[in-house]
Amino acid sequence: MKIISVVIKPFRAEAVIRVLEEAGLDSWFVREAKGYSRQKGYLDRYLGGEYSMAFLPKVEIIAWIPIDQIDPLCEKIVKAARTGRIGDGKVFVISVPGTLVSEF
Repeated sequence: MKIISVVIKPFRAEAVIRVLEEAGLDSWFVREAKGYSRQKGYLDRYLGGEYSMAFLPKVEIIAWIPIDQIDPLCEKIVKAARTGRIGDGKVFVISVPGTLVSEF
């Protein structure tokens, strides 16, 4: 097993979750995140003033995946999450150094 962590734009999360469901995965975690990279944030207006928003909203999806599904699933996730603009996201594949002790 390996852990896959996908950090993407919030409006692409449902498309990535659909890919995970189609792959037969039945559990994953989704959490809100903030990101800063090549996008360099944006300017926002509030009460007549401009404010720099350096950290942009992202969604992180974490799932446990069998080793034989890693490469094809990563390709499908990238295809589902890509918009063609800077800041589409990142996919991290992490080795699991142990086994599941218990599930409750």
